[in-house]
Amino acid sequence: MGNAAADGAGEGRSLLLRRTVRRRTVRRRTVAGPASRCHHPRMPELPDVTVYVEALDRRLTGSRLSGVRVAGPSLLQTFDPPLTAVAGARILGFRRVGKRIVFALDGELFLVVHLMIAGRLRWKERGAAIPRKLGLAAFDTADATVLLTEAGTKKRAMLHLVRGEDSLAGFDRGGIDVFTAGTEEFSTALTAENHTLKRALTDPRILDGIGNAYSDEILHRARLSPLKWTRRLDGEELARLHGAARAVLREWIERLREETGDGFPEGVTAFREGMAVHGKYGRPCPACGSPVQRIVYASNETNYCPRCQTGGKLLADRALSRLLRGDWPGTLEELEARKGP
Repeated sequence: MGNAAADGAGEGRSLLLRRTVRRRTVRRRTVAGPASRCHHPRMPELPDVTVYVEALDRRLTGSRLSGVRVAGPSLLQTFDPPLTAVAGARILGFRRVGKRIVFALDGELFLVVHLMIAGRLRWKERGAAIPRKLGLAAFDTADATVLLTEAGTKKRAMLHLVRGEDSLAGFDRGGIDVFTAGTEEFSTALTAENHTLKRALTDPRILDGIGNAYSDEILHRARLSPLKWTRRLDGEELARLHGAARAVLREWIERLREETGDGFPEGVTAFREGMAVHGKYGRPCPACGSPVQRIVYASNETNYCPRCQTGGKLLADRALSRLLRGDWPGTLEELEARKGP
Protein backbone atom coordinates (compact mmCIF):
# COMPACT_ATOMS: atom_id res chain seq x y z
CA MET A 1 0.00 0.00 0.00
CA GLY A 2 2.86 2.35 0.91
CA ASN A 3 4.50 1.90 -2.50
CA ALA A 4 1.21 2.32 -4.31
CA ALA A 5 0.51 5.53 -2.41
CA ALA A 6 3.98 6.82 -3.17
CA ASP A 7 3.60 5.93 -6.85
CA GLY A 8 0.25 7.68 -6.89
CA ALA A 9 1.72 10.78 -5.29
CA GLY A 10 4.58 10.79 -7.79
CA GLU A 11 2.18 10.45 -10.70
CA GLY A 12 0.10 13.28 -9.25
CA ARG A 13 3.11 15.57 -9.03
CA SER A 14 4.19 14.68 -12.56
CA LEU A 15 0.67 15.36 -13.83
CA LEU A 16 0.65 18.68 -11.99
CA LEU A 17 3.98 19.59 -13.58
CA ARG A 18 2.74 18.69 -17.07
CA ARG A 19 -0.44 20.69 -16.58
CA THR A 20 1.50 23.66 -15.23
CA VAL A 21 3.93 23.52 -18.15
CA ARG A 22 0.99 23.42 -20.58
CA ARG A 23 -0.66 26.40 -18.86
CA ARG A 24 2.58 28.35 -18.92
CA THR A 25 3.11 27.43 -22.56
CA VAL A 26 -0.33 28.85 -23.39
CA ARG A 27 0.44 31.93 -21.30
CA ARG A 28 3.73 32.39 -23.13
CA ARG A 29 1.92 32.29 -26.47
CA THR A 30 -0.51 34.96 -25.35
CA VAL A 31 1.83 37.15 -23.30
CA ALA A 32 5.32 36.76 -24.69
CA GLY A 33 4.44 36.26 -28.33
CA PRO A 34 5.08 38.89 -31.01
CA ALA A 35 1.51 40.12 -31.13
CA SER A 36 1.36 40.83 -27.39
CA ARG A 37 4.55 42.78 -26.97
CA CYS A 38 2.91 46.07 -27.83
CA HIS A 39 0.35 45.43 -25.04
CA HIS A 40 2.99 44.69 -22.40
CA PRO A 41 5.60 47.43 -22.65
CA ARG A 42 8.70 47.43 -20.49
CA MET A 43 10.83 50.30 -19.28
CA PRO A 44 12.95 51.93 -21.97
CA GLU A 45 16.63 51.33 -21.21
CA LEU A 46 19.93 52.84 -22.31
CA PRO A 47 19.65 52.06 -26.06
CA ASP A 48 16.04 53.27 -26.29
CA VAL A 49 16.66 56.44 -24.28
CA THR A 50 19.81 57.17 -26.31
CA VAL A 51 17.85 57.07 -29.56
CA TYR A 52 15.08 59.23 -28.07
CA VAL A 53 17.67 61.83 -27.00
CA GLU A 54 19.33 61.83 -30.42
CA ALA A 55 16.00 62.25 -32.24
CA LEU A 56 14.92 65.12 -29.97
CA ASP A 57 18.32 66.78 -30.31
CA ARG A 58 18.16 66.68 -34.13
CA ARG A 59 14.70 68.19 -34.22
CA LEU A 60 14.42 70.63 -31.33
CA THR A 61 17.82 71.96 -30.26
CA GLY A 62 17.86 75.70 -30.91
CA SER A 63 14.07 75.98 -30.82
CA ARG A 64 12.14 77.80 -28.14
CA LEU A 65 9.79 75.96 -25.83
CA SER A 66 6.41 77.69 -25.98
CA GLY A 67 5.30 75.90 -22.87
CA VAL A 68 4.46 72.58 -21.24
CA ARG A 69 0.87 71.43 -20.87
CA VAL A 70 0.30 68.84 -18.13
CA ALA A 71 -2.77 66.61 -18.00
CA GLY A 72 -1.59 63.91 -15.60
CA PRO A 73 -2.23 65.17 -12.05
CA SER A 74 0.59 63.11 -10.54
CA LEU A 75 3.14 63.72 -13.30
CA LEU A 76 4.84 66.92 -12.13
CA GLN A 77 6.98 66.23 -9.07
CA THR A 78 8.33 69.75 -8.42
CA PHE A 79 6.83 73.21 -7.81
CA ASP A 80 9.87 75.51 -7.68
CA PRO A 81 10.74 76.75 -10.26
CA PRO A 82 7.15 76.82 -11.53
CA LEU A 83 6.46 75.14 -14.85
CA THR A 84 5.54 78.51 -16.35
CA ALA A 85 9.24 79.43 -16.12
CA VAL A 86 10.01 77.39 -19.24
CA ALA A 87 7.74 79.42 -21.52
CA GLY A 88 9.93 81.04 -24.18
CA ALA A 89 13.11 79.29 -23.01
CA ARG A 90 15.55 78.21 -25.72
CA ILE A 91 16.34 74.49 -25.91
CA LEU A 92 20.11 74.12 -25.65
CA GLY A 93 20.19 70.35 -26.08
CA PHE A 94 19.22 66.99 -24.65
CA ARG A 95 20.97 64.56 -22.32
CA ARG A 96 20.51 61.11 -20.87
CA VAL A 97 20.84 60.69 -17.10
CA GLY A 98 20.39 57.00 -16.41
CA LYS A 99 16.99 56.17 -17.90
CA ARG A 100 15.86 59.80 -17.77
CA ILE A 101 15.62 62.24 -20.68
CA VAL A 102 16.74 65.79 -19.92
CA PHE A 103 15.71 68.96 -21.79
CA ALA A 104 18.52 71.50 -21.17
CA LEU A 105 17.11 75.04 -21.38
CA ASP A 106 18.69 78.45 -21.08
CA GLY A 107 18.50 80.07 -17.66
CA GLU A 108 20.05 76.83 -16.28
CA LEU A 109 16.66 75.13 -16.33
CA PHE A 110 16.33 71.39 -16.84
CA LEU A 111 13.17 69.42 -17.60
CA VAL A 112 13.75 65.84 -16.48
CA VAL A 113 11.43 63.15 -17.88
CA HIS A 114 11.37 59.61 -16.51
CA LEU A 115 9.24 57.37 -18.74
CA MET A 116 9.16 54.59 -16.14
CA ILE A 117 7.59 51.41 -17.57
CA ALA A 118 4.95 52.45 -20.08
CA GLY A 119 5.74 56.10 -20.79
CA ARG A 120 6.46 56.98 -24.42
CA LEU A 121 7.18 60.13 -26.44
CA ARG A 122 5.24 60.93 -29.64
CA TRP A 123 6.17 63.48 -32.30
CA LYS A 124 3.07 65.43 -33.39
CA GLU A 125 2.11 68.59 -35.26
CA ARG A 126 2.17 71.85 -33.34
CA GLY A 127 -0.62 72.23 -30.81
CA ALA A 128 -1.68 68.58 -30.91
CA ALA A 129 -4.24 67.71 -28.26
CA ILE A 130 -3.21 65.54 -25.34
CA PRO A 131 -4.98 62.15 -25.69
CA ARG A 132 -7.66 61.83 -23.04
CA LYS A 133 -6.85 58.33 -21.75
CA LEU A 134 -3.13 57.94 -22.38
CA GLY A 135 -1.90 61.54 -22.46
CA LEU A 136 0.12 63.04 -19.64
CA ALA A 137 1.81 66.12 -21.08
CA ALA A 138 2.68 68.10 -24.20
CA PHE A 139 5.94 69.95 -24.86
CA ASP A 140 5.12 72.70 -27.34
CA THR A 141 7.43 74.55 -29.72
CA ALA A 142 6.66 76.83 -32.66
CA ASP A 143 7.01 73.93 -35.10
CA ALA A 144 5.89 70.77 -33.31
CA THR A 145 4.56 69.17 -30.16
CA VAL A 146 6.08 66.23 -28.31
CA LEU A 147 3.44 64.28 -26.43
CA LEU A 148 4.17 62.22 -23.34
CA THR A 149 1.79 59.27 -23.10
CA GLU A 150 1.56 56.29 -20.78
CA ALA A 151 -0.39 53.09 -21.34
CA GLY A 152 -2.16 51.33 -18.47
CA THR A 153 -4.12 52.50 -15.47
CA LYS A 154 -1.10 53.09 -13.20
CA LYS A 155 0.55 56.36 -14.15
CA ARG A 156 4.17 56.19 -13.01
CA ALA A 157 5.97 58.53 -15.41
CA MET A 158 7.52 61.57 -13.75
CA LEU A 159 8.43 65.12 -14.74
CA HIS A 160 10.74 67.39 -12.76
CA LEU A 161 11.79 70.98 -13.43
CA VAL A 162 15.01 71.98 -11.66
CA ARG A 163 17.48 74.84 -11.85
CA GLY A 164 21.24 74.43 -11.94
CA GLU A 165 23.70 71.62 -12.65
CA ASP A 166 23.90 70.74 -8.96
CA SER A 167 20.16 70.03 -8.87
CA LEU A 168 20.38 67.97 -12.05
CA ALA A 169 23.25 65.94 -10.57
CA GLY A 170 20.85 64.74 -7.89
CA PHE A 171 19.20 62.46 -10.47
CA ASP A 172 22.44 60.59 -11.13
CA ARG A 173 22.29 57.35 -9.13
CA GLY A 174 26.04 56.87 -9.40
CA GLY A 175 26.27 53.86 -11.70
CA ILE A 176 29.28 53.72 -14.01
CA ASP A 177 29.10 53.94 -17.80
CA VAL A 178 30.19 50.60 -19.27
CA PHE A 179 31.48 52.37 -22.40
CA THR A 180 33.83 54.76 -20.62
CA ALA A 181 34.82 52.52 -17.70
CA GLY A 182 37.78 50.19 -18.09
CA THR A 183 37.56 46.55 -17.07
CA GLU A 184 39.25 47.24 -13.73
CA GLU A 185 36.75 49.97 -12.82
CA PHE A 186 33.88 47.75 -14.03
CA SER A 187 35.12 44.83 -11.91
CA THR A 188 35.56 47.02 -8.83
CA ALA A 189 32.04 48.42 -9.12
CA LEU A 190 30.49 45.01 -9.67
CA THR A 191 32.23 43.31 -6.76
CA ALA A 192 32.05 46.13 -4.20
CA GLU A 193 29.05 44.28 -2.76
CA ASN A 194 28.02 40.66 -3.22
CA HIS A 195 24.86 40.41 -5.33
CA THR A 196 23.50 38.12 -8.00
CA LEU A 197 24.56 39.20 -11.48
CA LYS A 198 20.96 39.95 -12.44
CA ARG A 199 20.56 42.37 -9.55
CA ALA A 200 23.99 43.94 -10.01
CA LEU A 201 23.47 44.64 -13.73
CA THR A 202 20.12 46.31 -13.10
CA ASP A 203 21.16 48.34 -10.04
CA PRO A 204 21.52 52.01 -11.13
CA ARG A 205 23.96 52.61 -8.26
CA ILE A 206 26.35 50.10 -9.88
CA LEU A 207 25.79 50.36 -13.65
CA ASP A 208 24.13 53.11 -15.63
CA GLY A 209 21.00 52.61 -17.73
CA ILE A 210 20.69 48.79 -17.83
CA GLY A 211 17.37 47.15 -16.97
CA ASN A 212 15.60 43.82 -17.14
CA ALA A 213 15.70 43.30 -20.90
CA TYR A 214 19.29 44.10 -21.75
CA SER A 215 20.64 42.42 -18.62
CA ASP A 216 19.21 39.14 -19.94
CA GLU A 217 20.90 39.71 -23.29
CA ILE A 218 24.23 40.66 -21.70
CA LEU A 219 24.30 37.60 -19.45
CA HIS A 220 23.45 35.31 -22.36
CA ARG A 221 26.23 36.85 -24.46
CA ALA A 222 28.67 36.43 -21.55
CA ARG A 223 27.44 32.85 -20.91
CA LEU A 224 26.92 33.54 -17.22
CA SER A 225 24.10 32.55 -14.88
CA PRO A 226 21.84 35.39 -13.72
CA LEU A 227 22.05 33.97 -10.19
CA LYS A 228 25.83 33.74 -9.96
CA TRP A 229 27.24 35.91 -7.16
CA THR A 230 29.39 38.83 -8.23
CA ARG A 231 32.22 38.00 -5.83
CA ARG A 232 32.48 34.49 -7.23
CA LEU A 233 33.46 35.77 -10.67
CA ASP A 234 37.08 35.33 -11.65
CA GLY A 235 39.06 37.85 -13.68
CA GLU A 236 38.28 36.21 -17.01
CA GLU A 237 34.54 36.15 -16.29
CA LEU A 238 34.53 39.80 -15.24
CA ALA A 239 36.34 40.81 -18.42
CA ARG A 240 33.95 38.69 -20.50
CA LEU A 241 30.93 40.28 -18.83
CA HIS A 242 32.29 43.79 -19.40
CA GLY A 243 32.91 43.02 -23.06
CA ALA A 244 29.43 41.52 -23.42
CA ALA A 245 27.79 44.57 -21.84
CA ARG A 246 29.60 46.92 -24.20
CA ALA A 247 28.90 44.79 -27.26
CA VAL A 248 25.20 44.18 -26.58
CA LEU A 249 24.40 47.81 -25.76
CA ARG A 250 26.41 49.12 -28.71
CA GLU A 251 24.75 46.68 -31.13
CA TRP A 252 21.26 47.60 -29.97
CA ILE A 253 21.94 51.33 -30.12
CA GLU A 254 23.04 50.86 -33.74
CA ARG A 255 20.03 48.67 -34.55
CA LEU A 256 17.61 51.21 -33.13
CA ARG A 257 19.36 54.04 -34.95
CA GLU A 258 18.95 52.14 -38.22
CA GLU A 259 15.28 51.42 -37.49
CA THR A 260 14.62 55.08 -36.64
CA GLY A 261 16.61 56.63 -39.49
CA ASP A 262 15.58 60.27 -39.86
CA GLY A 263 12.24 59.60 -38.20
CA PHE A 264 11.16 59.66 -34.57
CA PRO A 265 11.39 56.48 -32.46
CA GLU A 266 8.13 54.55 -32.56
CA GLY A 267 7.18 51.20 -31.10
CA VAL A 268 9.69 51.44 -28.25
CA THR A 269 9.62 48.13 -26.39
CA ALA A 270 11.92 45.79 -24.50
CA PHE A 271 10.59 42.80 -26.46
CA ARG A 272 12.36 42.74 -29.81
CA GLU A 273 12.45 39.98 -32.35
CA GLY A 274 16.23 40.10 -32.64
CA MET A 275 16.83 39.43 -28.95
CA ALA A 276 18.42 36.14 -28.00
CA VAL A 277 16.59 35.25 -24.78
CA HIS A 278 14.60 38.16 -23.35
CA GLY A 279 10.90 37.53 -23.88
CA LYS A 280 11.71 34.25 -25.65
CA TYR A 281 10.57 31.73 -23.03
CA GLY A 282 10.19 28.30 -24.59
CA ARG A 283 11.74 29.33 -27.90
CA PRO A 284 15.05 27.87 -29.08
CA CYS A 285 18.22 29.59 -27.97
CA PRO A 286 19.90 31.02 -31.11
CA ALA A 287 23.28 29.70 -29.93
CA CYS A 288 22.46 26.08 -29.02
CA GLY A 289 18.79 25.45 -29.84
CA SER A 290 17.74 24.58 -26.26
CA PRO A 291 14.43 26.06 -25.07
CA VAL A 292 14.87 29.35 -23.24
CA GLN A 293 13.78 29.19 -19.59
CA ARG A 294 12.70 31.81 -17.10
CA ILE A 295 12.54 32.78 -13.45
CA VAL A 296 9.30 34.58 -12.60
CA TYR A 297 9.29 37.08 -9.75
CA ALA A 298 6.66 39.70 -8.99
CA SER A 299 5.66 41.21 -12.36
CA ASN A 300 9.04 40.53 -13.99
CA GLU A 301 10.89 37.56 -15.30
CA THR A 302 14.47 36.66 -16.09
CA ASN A 303 15.10 34.70 -19.27
CA TYR A 304 18.18 32.52 -19.78
CA CYS A 305 19.48 29.49 -21.65
CA PRO A 306 20.32 26.58 -19.31
CA ARG A 307 22.76 24.98 -21.71
CA CYS A 308 24.69 28.19 -22.48
CA GLN A 309 24.57 29.84 -19.07
CA THR A 310 24.06 27.34 -16.23
CA GLY A 311 25.65 24.11 -17.43
CA GLY A 312 22.23 22.59 -18.13
CA LYS A 313 20.89 23.31 -14.63
CA LEU A 314 17.37 24.73 -14.29
CA LEU A 315 17.13 27.71 -11.97
CA ALA A 316 14.18 27.42 -9.62
CA ASP A 317 11.09 29.30 -10.67
CA ARG A 318 9.84 30.54 -7.30
CA ALA A 319 6.13 29.88 -7.77
CA LEU A 320 6.41 26.49 -9.44
CA SER A 321 9.36 25.12 -7.45
CA ARG A 322 7.65 26.12 -4.18
CA LEU A 323 4.56 24.22 -5.29
CA LEU A 324 6.43 21.09 -6.37
CA ARG A 325 9.19 21.28 -3.73
CA GLY A 326 11.44 18.24 -4.04
CA ASP A 327 9.86 17.25 -7.35
CA TRP A 328 11.28 20.32 -9.14
CA PRO A 329 13.41 19.08 -12.08
CA GLY A 330 17.07 19.87 -11.68
CA THR A 331 18.13 19.82 -15.34
CA LEU A 332 16.77 20.69 -18.75
CA GLU A 333 16.79 17.00 -19.73
CA GLU A 334 14.73 16.07 -16.66
CA LEU A 335 12.20 18.80 -17.42
CA GLU A 336 11.81 17.62 -21.02
CA ALA A 337 11.43 14.00 -19.86
CA ARG A 338 8.71 14.92 -17.36
CA LYS A 339 6.65 16.84 -19.87
CA GLY A 340 5.72 13.57 -21.52
CA PRO A 341 4.18 13.27 -24.96
